[in-house]
Amino acid sequence: NFARSRRKFSSTPISRHGHLTPPKSGEERNVTFIDKEGQSHTFQVSDGDNLLDIAQANDLEMEGACGGSCACSTCHVIVTSEHYDLMPEPDDDENDMLDLAFGLTETSRLGCQVKMTKELDGLVVKLPSMTRNMQASDFE
Repeated sequence: NFARSRRKFSSTPISRHGHLTPPKSGEERNVTFIDKEGQSHTFQVSDGDNLLDIAQANDLEMEGACGGSCACSTCHVIVTSEHYDLMPEPDDDENDMLDLAFGLTETSRLGCQVKMTKELDGLVVKLPSMTRNMQASDFE
């Protein structure tokens, strides 16, 4: 029977970018973003939250054009705290995308690839002045 032999389709859950679960009491992790204007923004987040999702959930200007799939460099951040050495090394895909980032530094990372952990509590990152996907606001 044709109806029974047809392939069933399934879908994956909608991306959760910008939607974070609040941290449990006593398990809060602090992360500070320094925006393009030099303003400091500190948030309490949960283990496993990545910097792209945190920035987008808090209306910071971080694009994430590829949706966090490590296929662009628009979530480039510069780690300004001593936490850089506590992070896992970037993998080859992240390094390839970082090569395309505007204003690359020795402590540059992609926000979509940095997940908060107990070791990263207190992390401070700076948003670069521009990204390769330049927006009109980059020129104001």
